[in-house]
Amino acid sequence: MTSLTRPAPWTGRRRPVPWARLAWVSWRQRRVALITVAILLAALSLYLLIMGLRIHSAYAGVSSCHPASSTPCQILRFNFTVTYYQRFGAPMFDNIGKPNGISALLLAVPVLLGVFAGAPLLARELETGTFRFAWTQGCGRLRWALAQLALPAIALTAAAGGFSALFSWYLRPFAALFAQGIGKGAMQPTEFPLHGVAFPAWTLAAFAIGAFAGVTIRRTAPAIAAAMAAWAGLALATAVFLRAHYEAPLRTSGGAPHQSPARLNNAWVLSSWTTGPGGRQVSPTRLNSLVPPSVVNSNQANAFPDWMTLHHYTQWWSYQPESRYGHFQLIEGGWLLALSVVLIAATVWMIRRRTW
Repeated sequence: MTSLTRPAPWTGRRRPVPWARLAWVSWRQRRVALITVAILLAALSLYLLIMGLRIHSAYAGVSSCHPASSTPCQILRFNFTVTYYQRFGAPMFDNIGKPNGISALLLAVPVLLGVFAGAPLLARELETGTFRFAWTQGCGRLRWALAQLALPAIALTAAAGGFSALFSWYLRPFAALFAQGIGKGAMQPTEFPLHGVAFPAWTLAAFAIGAFAGVTIRRTAPAIAAAMAAWAGLALATAVFLRAHYEAPLRTSGGAPHQSPARLNNAWVLSSWTTGPGGRQVSPTRLNSLVPPSVVNSNQANAFPDWMTLHHYTQWWSYQPESRYGHFQLIEGGWLLALSVVLIAATVWMIRRRTW
């Protein structure tokens, strides 16, 4: 007589899925978003490359013209400024507040890339419930979260870094104009985030904010809206309040109101004020009431500064010099990287500890 025996239950642990397969699955799931990002950056890069070659070629004729002070060279430089700088290299806003230059478009690239890639990344999985299937296939919460976040974060940061290098090359001919006091340099709030390590750092920060919002809210559309609002608030607070205090501003005196000294070319001017004979600050209204009409209506360019010097009035300027550009880039890139790491770590922690 024979009897069937029940097999002993398997007590071993399931072998975890290799990281290579997790990366392949992450690529399969995110390939549409990554390819879309690649197409967007490729289109912008192609435009910068084509226009950059034209701008570099045109400026080669300007730089090779000698003597630079001659009338033909001045005309050539003026035509280059009007044709290329005002259309393709000007700051984000002109004197009347109208959007101007490609910088206006590029300022939105980091938030669009980062948020639209980061917010739906985990929010869609949590919203539809497909994460439960992944967690039962030899892929725990920690490995699943890292596999979902690592590849897009690295790809976005690398692509943004390459794009930033291309944009810096594109603007290189205009750097000579900045050095001569034409236009504004890269220290300006609307230009600084588009260069160096700041651009990929802001892109990574947008991605981390989007991923954190997706895990917190667990709904794709609200997470995108919340992440965009958070990124915009952070960027505005940095440009208006934080960046100006990376290092103590320098002060200089001279000139007249609304006429900064030549040493402030390419510098980021933070504020200006006037002090009277006693060293106390004088308001612009009070100063204008003290200036005689003969000085106001004078045709001499130095009439106002000479009057201020004669009556012991001094114009002061607070500014960040262009020489601090590289240091500021490292500071901003460093704290944005730290913020991104903290947000990604918080996202992974919530996935591991939260009850879903």
